Amino acid sequence: MLDFLPRLPRGARPLVLGIVLGISLSISSSAIVQYFERRRRRIALSQSQASELESRPIELRSDEILNGIVGIVGNTPLVRIQSLSDALGVEILAKAEAGLYLNPGGSVKDRVAVRMIDDAERQGLLHPHTGSRIFEGTSGSTGISLAMVARARGYAATIITPDDMAAEKLHALRSLGADVEQVRPASIVDKKQFVNIARQRALEFSSAYSPSVLSSSEDSLAVLTDSAARGFFADQFENKSNYDAHFDGTGPELWRQTNGNVKAFVSGAGTGGTIAGVGRFLKSMKEDIMICLADPQGSGLYNKVKHGVMFDQREKEGTKRRHQVDTVVEGIGINRLTQNIELALPLIDDAFRVTDPEVVAMARYLVKHDGLFVGSSSACNLVACVRLVKKMGWRGGERIVTVLCDSGARHYSKVSNDDYLRAEEIPIDLSLIEEMLSVDSIRPTQRQPP
Repeated sequence: MLDFLPRLPRGARPLVLGIVLGISLSISSSAIVQYFERRRRRIALSQSQASELESRPIELRSDEILNGIVGIVGNTPLVRIQSLSDALGVEILAKAEAGLYLNPGGSVKDRVAVRMIDDAERQGLLHPHTGSRIFEGTSGSTGISLAMVARARGYAATIITPDDMAAEKLHALRSLGADVEQVRPASIVDKKQFVNIARQRALEFSSAYSPSVLSSSEDSLAVLTDSAARGFFADQFENKSNYDAHFDGTGPELWRQTNGNVKAFVSGAGTGGTIAGVGRFLKSMKEDIMICLADPQGSGLYNKVKHGVMFDQREKEGTKRRHQVDTVVEGIGINRLTQNIELALPLIDDAFRVTDPEVVAMARYLVKHDGLFVGSSSACNLVACVRLVKKMGWRGGERIVTVLCDSGARHYSKVSNDDYLRAEEIPIDLSLIEEMLSVDSIRPTQRQPP
């Protein structure tokens, strides 16, 4: 670069050399300044985002008086699952939504119930203390949450359930004053399916049809302005308020509690609201966060994510099983696409099918090693967390977040009942989880779906 210097007059050489060195230093200094300026801007942006989150801190409940039972819903703790985290070398964190953790209705569905009723009231579809009644068809915990919030807000509730639902849920519904109608399980195309019956009962309750908040029909969105008693079909499967409850609530809470340090979010899907709402929020904050589906055996969502086809491989053409989803798991798994699941599908990066023996083993393993008494959906989520960690080869403290969406107290008659499990030929084998945690490959389990 400086080969020309010998050709210059001797007196000019120091001057030219100084100019060249000055230009070089100037360019280097500019590059250094630009580097630190870009770094300063990134830090400022991160601090700005953190400041925005800090302006909406997670509420502490120890120093305030809450206005009624609905005020307890949400802002739940994030719990480290010690046994799984320590064994895998990662951080498996779970949003404690169920049991005695905080949500008074005992599940993550409390969030959905509050949001659906809030939105219905805002749109004039419901008016409290008018004799109006909320109708819903559910095989999971949504009915309990709706019955609780309905009582707190001045409504009655009618819940239609399949007749093979866990007895604990039935007792809870009736204790909350809900009118319960049990029907035989049927396909969604059958008018006697529990969701379809709930819709019909809402129509029968009042001459005016009160639509779900998400209804796509302009005619059905007509709002009655009077305060006469009416029937409101909550329609959790198609109601976008379900998604909104998690996009506006659960997702931001998780982000603040982890300071944005999340590698993956794992969740099952029944209506699809949780995985869609939380998944959409997390990806809007950091696009490379993995969203993974935990799907129980018999559900079609695993095949939809992995193969693009919505059916279970054991279900041959022209046949129909008695159960919508043939599994001991209640609350997640489905064989049809709902509007909330449609919102979730573009977000899902991977899916794991979880068998009944694995669910039972995980539920029992957590009681033994962590003192956690979780329900079948929560156990399913945690099996999928372990599967994901093994598949990705993570051992560097990566954070995987999931939801403890149901309590074991709702499953005494099934997952926690040895006699029931023996009758259903579901083994109780904790070694399934021990081997899953200790080796790279997962051995096939009994009743493993193809």
